[in-house]
Amino acid sequence: MQQLLAGGVDTISATLAWALSLLLNNPNVLEMARAEIDKQVGRERLVKESDTKNLVYLKAVIKETLRLHPVVPLSVPHESIEDCVVGGYNIPKGTRLMMNLSKIHRDPNTWSNPHEFQPERFLTSHQNFDVKGQHFDLIPFGAGRRMCPGDTFALHEMRLTLASLIQQFELQTPSNEPVDMSESFGITVSKQMPLEVLLAPRLTRDMYGLGP
Repeated sequence: MQQLLAGGVDTISATLAWALSLLLNNPNVLEMARAEIDKQVGRERLVKESDTKNLVYLKAVIKETLRLHPVVPLSVPHESIEDCVVGGYNIPKGTRLMMNLSKIHRDPNTWSNPHEFQPERFLTSHQNFDVKGQHFDLIPFGAGRRMCPGDTFALHEMRLTLASLIQQFELQTPSNEPVDMSESFGITVSKQMPLEVLLAPRLTRDMYGLGP
């Protein structure tokens, strides 16, 4: 249970850090996400979990974040249970296999401008792609019977948290400097430099029950 909880907390927090970093480095995308939230939810109340199903652009932002920065870029090891041929290679029984998810997610044969942050691709050319293991070009949670058991929870948590931050705060970096996107390796692939964000409230204090 401790491993399940630790795995869930670390992966969600790392993905949210990547998402915020990408949004801060792409202010036009941040403004489009904010405009969608203002249209679908407004500023008279706080965003709720039930609202996230209508935040199509926000979902695209999270998909694009998971494509560019899967927190586990090499899949959990698998083992072939029988001899097989994959892509012309003979794989004998008992071979331990690890897929390079980061390489798959940046394959130029599938993704145009694969190294660029373009959430719009999931509203146009890749609008039918999901992250549930049904499209093998985008499998941040893995696929099949061994895929991540917490994918549904993680997606709900990331959508609600990111939507709440965008709705409630003006976000910017100190001195408006770009966020350092270099990586560090541990249990997951996280940002090397800490994410520093300046927060200014967007909503009235009444919404928080604080009065004028």
